[in-house]
Amino acid sequence: MTLYDRLYELYAEFDTETLRAYREFVDLFPPLDSRVALDRWDEANSDLADRRERIERAFGDGGSTLAEVGAMADRESSFTALDLHGKYGRAPNALVLDVDETLRSAGDTDNEIPRETLHLLTEFVERGVPLVICTGQTLENVKGFLIQGLGNELVHSGDVSVVYEAGAGVFTPGSGADTKRLLYDDLAEDVRGVVDDVRDGVLREAPERVRRGCHLQGNEFNVTLKPNYETGSDDAEAVIDEAMVHLLDLVGGAAGERLDLDGGPAAARAYYAADDPEIAGAIDRAGATADGDVPDAAATLFDRLEVALYRADAAELAAADLHKAAGVEASLDVLGVDDPFVCVMGDSKSDLRVMEWADESGAGVAAAPEHSSRNVLDHVRATDDLVFAPGAAADVLRTMYAWRCLADLNGSE
Repeated sequence: MTLYDRLYELYAEFDTETLRAYREFVDLFPPLDSRVALDRWDEANSDLADRRERIERAFGDGGSTLAEVGAMADRESSFTALDLHGKYGRAPNALVLDVDETLRSAGDTDNEIPRETLHLLTEFVERGVPLVICTGQTLENVKGFLIQGLGNELVHSGDVSVVYEAGAGVFTPGSGADTKRLLYDDLAEDVRGVVDDVRDGVLREAPERVRRGCHLQGNEFNVTLKPNYETGSDDAEAVIDEAMVHLLDLVGGAAGERLDLDGGPAAARAYYAADDPEIAGAIDRAGATADGDVPDAAATLFDRLEVALYRADAAELAAADLHKAAGVEASLDVLGVDDPFVCVMGDSKSDLRVMEWADESGAGVAAAPEHSSRNVLDHVRATDDLVFAPGAAADVLRTMYAWRCLADLNGSE
């Protein structure tokens, strides 16, 4: 009997919906002191074991794995997993996960990672699949919610790595001398110098509206201006547009000093507006212009400095060589994943770079929430169409988990 036939029989002959309900109840049941509640948990756990045992007996060798698949994923997810295994011939050996608007969604999950999602992540680690948390946030922010959600023991197990500030550094607790890698230490002096100069003046030299309406995110390296208004609001958009113009002028000024060039601010506006329509739009909305000349020497330096606009959310300066894809490669190296095949989950253009790296190098698949940026959705739909609803990252994680199980089963047959 083929694996397809066995999977078909699993969902045709057994009540896997009830099996999954018992599994979810047992896994996510909150600790309570109530005797009645604990008795109910014991009953559910016993029923779960009985249902799994019936599947195991019916299928013999491999029955335990099929019972696990049925308890974790519905029919559609499992057959999607089987199709993916047929296409790639291997299953993900690491997960690369963006946080904001991917694992958690402000509109649907109170901006918290759902308990179901957190539990699934622990299941992957227990199955030998390490996690790379890949975010633009500061390290301290990420460490806090990871320890709270996953537990101190798992976070410090050596199977969890954090790419923070979109690639500025990598933090892998429990990895000895490699626990923290500061990737920005390897940058050229001129790039680091421009970023340092901009950081020094970004608030001190800011126009009054930017100085009062923005704050500087507490990054180790990147310079990120965030609004003192609700993200996405008209006030946030207006102040971030002005902050972008200010940031570009500082970048141009710092570059001009190093290159002994006049007109650095105008050159920076012109260069980055031509490179990114979103930045051009911010300059226009702020009532500024972007029509300066860009000398070759300035363009060469600007090529290595990345300026990004997150509309009504942030204006950011980083180094072009520091990006999530480079951070992911460093994380996988520390984790000891020598031949990576990852599942990348994200929603923004910084995540797209990781997705493209995985696709171009044959190193994985990509998934994204349906509210992702257009380029991200275009990429995901053109590859395996792993698109999920806001706040429903668990749907894709269950598919990945089933894929991992089926790959193990296929290898044993």
